[in-house]
Order: sequence, then C-alpha cells, then structure tokens
Amino acid sequence: MEINQEKQDSINIVSLKGRLDAGTSGQLEETLNALVEAGEQKVLVDCRELDYISSAGLRVLLAAAKQFKKLNGSIALSSLNPNVKQVFEISGFTSIFPIYGTREEAIDGLS
Repeated sequence: MEINQEKQDSINIVSLKGRLDAGTSGQLEETLNALVEAGEQKVLVDCRELDYISSAGLRVLLAAAKQFKKLNGSIALSSLNPNVKQVFEISGFTSIFPIYGTREEAIDGLS
C-alpha cells in the first residue's frame, strides 16, 4: 500500500492507494499516530485509490478516530469506491465517520 501526505490549510490529507489489510495497516497506524502526537486536529483520509479494506484497516481508523476525538479533532473520509463503502456500511462505520463523495466536499466539511 502507498500512503501520501499533504497539508491544505489546517487539514492533513492522507491519501491511500492499494489494499489496507493486516499486512499494511501498521503503516497507516504509524502515519495517523504521528499526526495525533503532533497535535493535528483535522485529518482527511482520501480513499480514491483504495481498492480494499479489511477489519484490520477498520480497526486502525477507529482507533485514530478515538485519538482525534480526545484532541477535539476530527477525521473524515472521502471518495470511497463502492466495495470499500459497502464494508463501511456493513460494519456500521458510516455512523462513526463523516464520509464525503469528493475530496473537495470533505475539505469544505472539515474547514
């Protein structure tokens, strides 16, 4: 899996490419933990190029959401493909994360 980071105004954008599963979720966990430790409060996870997410990936996102909540921050998701979105719907995670159709909508929502 490939993880790219950028910052737009006060929003940290983490773009995921490939498969987020037990073998790759540690990378995302490290990335998100570093943002928490830096005191960042707004994170957008851009899933436009995310092909697959497993329960291990969901766990990492849930743990990060809890950490950002402690900082009075928030984490949002954007551009989920139909397969990934279905995993979020089945697991009930759509009620935990704000999910936006596009990256631009998410940036507006977090601003």
